[in-house]
Amino acid sequence: MKFRSLTLIATLLLSTPLGAAENSAPLPLQLWRLDCGQLWVANLDDMSDTHAHVGKNLRVTSSCYLLRHGDNYLLWDAGLPHSELGKPLTQGKEDSQTLAITLVQQLAQIGVRPAQIGKLGISHYHFDHIGQAEDFPQATLLMGRGDFELLGEPEHAWRAKHLGAWMKPGARTQLVAGDLDVFGDGSVTMLALPGHTPGHHGLLVKLPRLGPVLLSGDVAHFRENLDSSGVPSYNTDRAQSLASMDRYRELGRNLKATVIIQHDERDIAKLPAFPQAAE
Repeated sequence: MKFRSLTLIATLLLSTPLGAAENSAPLPLQLWRLDCGQLWVANLDDMSDTHAHVGKNLRVTSSCYLLRHGDNYLLWDAGLPHSELGKPLTQGKEDSQTLAITLVQQLAQIGVRPAQIGKLGISHYHFDHIGQAEDFPQATLLMGRGDFELLGEPEHAWRAKHLGAWMKPGARTQLVAGDLDVFGDGSVTMLALPGHTPGHHGLLVKLPRLGPVLLSGDVAHFRENLDSSGVPSYNTDRAQSLASMDRYRELGRNLKATVIIQHDERDIAKLPAFPQAAE
């Protein structure tokens, strides 16, 4: 009886393609949404160079994301700086921002130490996306080449200080031109979506259960702006902005993805509330 069982097992192993058992299960991949602050946009018309929002204002969120890929961690965007911690959000005639909790504090709630963050992906150089980057100096910085190169110019010095750990010769940086397959298996891709800034990127995450998730960076700031192809007046390239919004929409449709505009509270709610993870 034992002989027949061993023979059957050997037959099954020989008839199974090498590595099929390993490849049949999806790689461990989880995605957490993180609170990176709140912002009051006093003049929403800044979000449209065709004056589509005259006299309007809007409260938006600043969101960041943690990905676990096997034993590796990627932090996507780094939110508002510590200087905004505990400030009131005044909803008046001036822009305002506040931070309720830091990234490090949130990571501690799920047992992740700052030193475990191996990759720090930054969608673009604006202050509400790089503010807490300094808490992860050991990480390899993934950033659009066009954005990173601008940080060396004098007018961007106040932004560069938040990325000081990576502005030194020999620092761990991976400057991205075009798309980047982050882990080499197609599960996480930085998407070239220039126009908001020269090296602006979004992120495509292919979760085993939920399926594709598209993180916007700032290709758009709220749903209505994406739907109407609204270009902020301060974007660096109008034609690129329109092309990037079109690519983002088409990717969402073709992949049947969960589309997350990172500043839109309605979109962020599509993912489980922290500390739960999407899988």
